[in-house]
Amino acid sequence: MTAGAPTDPIPLLVPDVPDPLSLLPYLQRMHAARYYSNGGPLVRELEDRFAERFGLGAEQVTTVASATLGLELVLQSLGLRAGSRVLMPTFTFAATATAVLRAGHVPVLCDVDADSWLLTPDIARGAHATDAVDAVLPVAALGMPHDMAAWQRFEDETGLPVVIDAAAGFGSQWLAGASGTLVFSLHATKSLPAGEGGFVVSSRPGLAARVRQLANFGINLDPASHLPVGALAAVGTNAKMSELHAAVALASLACWEQGAQARRALQREMQDALARAADGRIAWQLAGPAGAIAAPTLLCARMPDAACRGRLEALCAAQGIATRRWYQPLMHRMEALLPFCTLLPTPQADALAETLIGLPFFPKMDPAQMQRLTRVMEQAMRS
Repeated sequence: MTAGAPTDPIPLLVPDVPDPLSLLPYLQRMHAARYYSNGGPLVRELEDRFAERFGLGAEQVTTVASATLGLELVLQSLGLRAGSRVLMPTFTFAATATAVLRAGHVPVLCDVDADSWLLTPDIARGAHATDAVDAVLPVAALGMPHDMAAWQRFEDETGLPVVIDAAAGFGSQWLAGASGTLVFSLHATKSLPAGEGGFVVSSRPGLAARVRQLANFGINLDPASHLPVGALAAVGTNAKMSELHAAVALASLACWEQGAQARRALQREMQDALARAADGRIAWQLAGPAGAIAAPTLLCARMPDAACRGRLEALCAAQGIATRRWYQPLMHRMEALLPFCTLLPTPQADALAETLIGLPFFPKMDPAQMQRLTRVMEQAMRS
């Protein structure tokens, strides 16, 4: 069958990883150095590149094996007492909650803003006032960036540490002159793919260094320390990024800008076409003070009602068009999490979960695939 034929399935996502020829120079360097893990030259170069982008010192950035492990180790590095209450949105990927639990704390699940779909400082203030928490873990939902100046003011006012789960936010989420801590993912489906991996950016003194140590089992490597080199300074884990994943990330970084531009153009084209097909009756995630998503990786529409979403899902399934109810079930509807979480009122997140649908979106999506999707949207709306 030819690409884009009416009977071909349309996938939800297609990873945009650099081709083998683009990777070859980095792989050759890795092989020549005979360095494959444990903070090799490619990992150090990648960390330097990230530090330069964020305008920070190299000691304020560290890579990790995944964003999930990065979140766990950041939470461990904050020095919170065991069982601390960590405020986080119920509208997020499961890894946010599991990271809190695996760090030994209690997820306190709260609502999100109706337009941006983010946990905002105002929501956090209200939650803390009625049900005190010990830290806050906002999420850059679907890649939408947070206003870091607003979160810095929140930290200054409350004394609560804030860590942004920016897993999907590379290129969009910045410190923007404020203090803060960000954790990014380099998973294959993200805008900067390494296959697997992540990195931590933090202006908090010593935090990135602490994460780096914990990611290497917690072993002391500082000769000036009171501990012998090789002794455990803390109980960590193996969360180091490999040289192979750093090679893929460096190759991805080399072509990131043009990829981000193409993703933005595709998003505008698809949103406009789908909005016309839906006669303006669908809604999109709205940007806040920190701006829009610089390199979108997902396309999520809010349908007029649950019945309309159900019709669209059924029509898509019949035609081999993949869809996904992103971030659903909500965290407070996950049976495996419920015994370990505290739930605050979540009316906006509950309403969002009734109507949100993820639609196919990937680089090099062809016009025929887009036309099939818009026709299905028209059918769902006519019904």
